[in-house]
Amino acid sequence: MSLATEIAPHLPYLRRYARALTGSQTAGDAYVRAALEAIVEEPESFPKDVDARMGLYRVFHAIWQSASVDVPAPDPETSSEFEKIAHERLASITPLSRQALLLTAMEGFSNEDAGYLIQKDAGEVTSLVKEALSEIEKQTTTSVLIIEDEPIIAMDIESIVTDLGHEVTSIAVTRDEAVAAAEEQKPGLILADIQLADDSSGIDAVKDILEKFAVPVIFITAFPERLLTGERPEPTFLITKPFQRSTVKAAIAQALFFKSTAAVPA
Repeated sequence: MSLATEIAPHLPYLRRYARALTGSQTAGDAYVRAALEAIVEEPESFPKDVDARMGLYRVFHAIWQSASVDVPAPDPETSSEFEKIAHERLASITPLSRQALLLTAMEGFSNEDAGYLIQKDAGEVTSLVKEALSEIEKQTTTSVLIIEDEPIIAMDIESIVTDLGHEVTSIAVTRDEAVAAAEEQKPGLILADIQLADDSSGIDAVKDILEKFAVPVIFITAFPERLLTGERPEPTFLITKPFQRSTVKAAIAQALFFKSTAAVPA
C-alpha cells in the first residue's frame, strides 16, 4: 500500500484539528498543505516507527512548531473581525496546553501518543491538559444557542454548556426557529447539528444567521468527512457524533479563545 493511500483516510480529521488549533479554515489548511508538501518532497523522512495517522500528525506538528508557514492574511473587505483576531493570535501560536487538550479530547490520542506528537512525556501531557482545563474555567462566559432536533442530545449539550458556566438562551429544532432565536437573543456562540427536525439544514440556518451578525459556530455531525472535502468553504470547528463531553468542552473553549466565525459551506 502506498503512503498516499495510507494517510488519505486521516486527512479530513487532520484538517479538522488544524482548524481548531489555528481558529481559521484558511490558516489550518495552509499548515496541512505545508505538511503534505513536506511528505511529498521527502517521503523517506515520514516516521516509520508508528502508524500512518501518528506519522501524519507528527509531520504536521513539526511544521506547526517551526512556525514557518506563510498564512494568507484575512481580506479586510470579506473577513470578519473574529477571523482577523484568529490570524493575529497565530503570531503567539496556540499554547502548548491547548494543543495537548485538542489532541486528547478532540482527536482521541492517548497521553502517550499526544506526547509523541508534541515531544513531551505522558506526565507532561497530563499536566498540560490540566493547565488547559484550568484556563477554560477562567474563560469569560457567554450565551449559547443550540440548534439540535434530538431532545436527548440537546439536553446533553445543554448540560455541558452550563457546566462550563455559559447560559443556553434557546434550543431550536428547525432552521426557522434557529434564525428567529438568534435574531432575538444575539448569542455569543452557536452549536449546530446538520440535519434538523423538518428536514431543514443546520448549515442553512447558520448561513442565514451569519448574514445578520458575526458569531462563532461549532457544527456537530455524524459525518464530518462530508464537510471536509476541500471542495468548498467549510466549518472551522467541527465535532463528530457520538461525542465525548470533553470534546465539546475543548471545542467550545477553542472557539471562544479565538472568537472565530466558522466558514459555512455554500
